[in-house]
Order: sequence, then structure tokens, then C-alpha cells
Amino acid sequence: MLHDKCFMIRELHEKLINKEISAVKLAEDYFAVIEKKDKEIFAYLTLTKELALEQAKKVDEKIARGESIGILEGIPGAIKDNILIKNIRATASSKILDNYIAPYDATVIKKLKDSGAVFLGKTNLDEFAMGSSTENSAYGPTKNPHDLERVPGGSSGGSAAAVAGDMAVWALGTDTGGSIRQPAALCGVMGLKPTYGRISRYGAIAMGSSLDQIGPIAKTVEDVAIVLSAIAGEDKMDATSARSADKKYEDYLTGEVKGLKIGVVKEYLENLNPEMKEKMEEVIEKFKKMGAEIKEVELPFAKYSLPAYYIIMPCEISSNLARYDGIKYGMRIDDQETSKVKADGLPKTLLETYLDSRKYGLGSEVKRRIMLGTYALSSGYYEAYYLRAQKVRTLIKKDFEKVFNPSADGVDLILTPTTTTPAFKIGEKTEDPLKMYLEDIFTVTANISGVPAISIPCGKIKVDNSEMPVGFQLMGKWFDEENLLRAAHAFEIM
Repeated sequence: MLHDKCFMIRELHEKLINKEISAVKLAEDYFAVIEKKDKEIFAYLTLTKELALEQAKKVDEKIARGESIGILEGIPGAIKDNILIKNIRATASSKILDNYIAPYDATVIKKLKDSGAVFLGKTNLDEFAMGSSTENSAYGPTKNPHDLERVPGGSSGGSAAAVAGDMAVWALGTDTGGSIRQPAALCGVMGLKPTYGRISRYGAIAMGSSLDQIGPIAKTVEDVAIVLSAIAGEDKMDATSARSADKKYEDYLTGEVKGLKIGVVKEYLENLNPEMKEKMEEVIEKFKKMGAEIKEVELPFAKYSLPAYYIIMPCEISSNLARYDGIKYGMRIDDQETSKVKADGLPKTLLETYLDSRKYGLGSEVKRRIMLGTYALSSGYYEAYYLRAQKVRTLIKKDFEKVFNPSADGVDLILTPTTTTPAFKIGEKTEDPLKMYLEDIFTVTANISGVPAISIPCGKIKVDNSEMPVGFQLMGKWFDEENLLRAAHAFEIM
């Protein structure tokens, strides 16, 4: 079986064009691994075997005709289950969408179909992408492939676990406050949150519309760059998508960081535990050896990113999730036991249907965030909470503008940890939402400011009886994924 060794996209591409393996056989190999491993890991909610083999067959026919194929053609990947694939179930890991079949393709899916990529299935996530551990899924938690007693991170835990567990070559996730980067770090893979607007959000089930961004997860920076180049670009279906220069994946991989200025925020490193601090110091020294200039920078308002995020995000959730009412689509519940018994025998009111459907269809974390958001947006509190959080957001953006300003001797990139610790045990933080929310402390700033950020593996730390991966984060200037991936690639290959 080819899959006895984990191959990268370019290696598999060469094997396909050299006819060492067929695209159909490659997909079948991955389904065999999924069948073997996923009973324990539970990375996938839905397998799309029929679609995958149909996609793979088209690639084989193309090769048989002597036609050239693109770098992603025939390469198996996984899609987070809050991104729509036409005629495939899309649950967002919520019971309220248990029977929902997507009526159209997300823009990123159209682009990947045009690129000839193969979709193995839809991956598990925290319900509606609300969480940092993939324990909030209505269908059960995903487990970390490095230790099945530990979480893979979230909310894109299924996508990260699929890649880390060799059950997909690449995967798509969504990142609202760290949901690509945090699971990538905890699973020991690469995860990129592109600049807000770099990739269309059309067809992604909305959580926080001013924060959400689709991005790739893969084993290498090159694979991340390949997927990014396939899905990036302006889209008339998403008014927030931006016009940006089309890049080939090779443009991101110069592998040279000499002369790059990398900023380090002193406060971010001081409060780390000794093992994590040591890893960050090793990363900094490695960049110094490669010729990068390490410079201490200040982001005075960044410390308010987490509280600002946990006001803005629930407010947007409160608005976005109002559509799940049991009427237009998804689950509809008629709960006769809890409904008022009417003496006149009239049917339930519309409001009772709304309440019943949301009561049974939505999980506890989703309800918590809806209530927080609705409260913050309510009369008398809007200015005190939401409006103030948006003002803080503006100040945080100004911090980044100042730090990245070349005329003020600014830096090109900012280096931070991705997480405070390696993966924690399943159930360890579920009883305390505040502890779980603190998992996002290093990642939310990139979403609040809209800058691109990537998590890169930097070794393992011993935890109990396990060696668990950790990662560091690089944040770049708006629409400067080129420098971001260049530095990540240089670190990876050194």
C-alpha cells in the first residue's frame, strides 16, 4: 500500500504523472486508512466516497489521454463540516442541521473542484465552530492522534486530526479566533489563517462574520501554499473578499529570511511555563542563525484582544444563528410535552416552534454564546459592551499598523506562541468555559486585526506519558502571506 509512508502533495503529483499509482487507487488507500484509524480518532463525520472516486476517475482519464494535470489534481483532502459541498450533508456538528443537504458549493469548493482535488469527506468540529477542543460537537469528540486521551484542539479539530493521523493529505478549516492554528499546533501540523478577505467566505456556515476566515491545514508549508494558491481570490458572492495579486505556490517558498525583521512581544514569553518558554527561545535562536533580525516590539492594546473578541464574537453569533428556527431548514421540533396544552385544541404558535427547535437542536455552548451576544446587543448595554469592544478593536489594529510601519523602523513579522500548553486531556476544561476561552489568548489578536497568521510545529513536550507537539505562531502584514510563508518555509527546511 502506498500509504505506508506519508507523502506530500508534490510527491504524490509526480507519482500520478509517472503512473506509479492511479488517483482512484490513491483515494482508496486513504479510505482504507480512515476505516482503520477513524473508529478511535473520529475525525470524519461524513465520508464522500462516491464523490471522491468520481473525482479521482476523471483525473485518471485525463492522464490516460496524455493530458497534463495540475498540482492538486487527484490529491485527497478533507473539508471541515461547516463548508458546503453541493448535495453533501453539512451539519456544522449541530443536531439542528442533522438532515441538512447543501444546495450549492462554497466558493472554495468550486475552486478546488476546478483544481481537480479529491474530497474524502467532511470533518468534525465544535458545534458551529464554537470551541477550542472539538468536544462541543453534537456527534462526539475528536481525539488527538498523538494521544487518544487528549483533545486535538478546535474548532477545526477534525481537519487537523485527519492530516496529523495520515487520513488526508490536506484539509480546509475555518478560523474565527484561532480555530485553524490552535488545533494545528496541538496536532503537530501547519495551519494558516489568511488575511481577512483573502479567501471568499461564501458557502461557509457563518459564526462571526467579521472574524471568520477559511484556510488550509497540511503537513508542510509547501502543501499549505499549494492549497492557498488554489482557493484565494476575490469573489463577487462575498462583498468582504478583496482583490489581491494571484500567486503561484512557488512564489511563497523562497526559503530565505536574511534581513527579515521579526518582532517579539516580551510579555507573551514571560508568563509561559518553562518548557514552552524554552521552545520559544529555541525558535528565536534558530531565526537569528538564519539571518533574521529579532526585535522587541510593543502591542499595548493587544492584551484587550481576548475580552474584545468574547464580546464581538457572541454578538455576531446572536445575529447569525437567528436563522436556525426550525422553519426555513434543518431540524423542526414539535415538543408536545413542554408546550402549553391548549383548551381550544389550536396548533402550537410559531414562537413555541422556534423555542422547541432551538432548545433541542442547539448545544449548551452555542446557547451560552447566543445569550451572551443577545445581552451585549440589548437596549442599554449595546454602547457599554459591543460599541466599546469595536473601539478597542480599532486601537488594536492601530497597534499593528504602527509595529508594521516600515518608515517607523517597523518589523515584517511578529512571533508568538500558538498555545500556552500542549494538548490537554478530554474533559479537563469542559466544566469551566473561562479556562477554555483562554486557549485563544495568543490567536484571537490576528482575527481581531485581520492580519494573516500561521502556526508552525516546533517540537514536542513531555506531558505525563506522552510526547505532545507544540507550535509557534507568525503574524504578518495584511495580504503579505508571501513573507509569512517564506519565513515558515525557511524555518521548516533548516
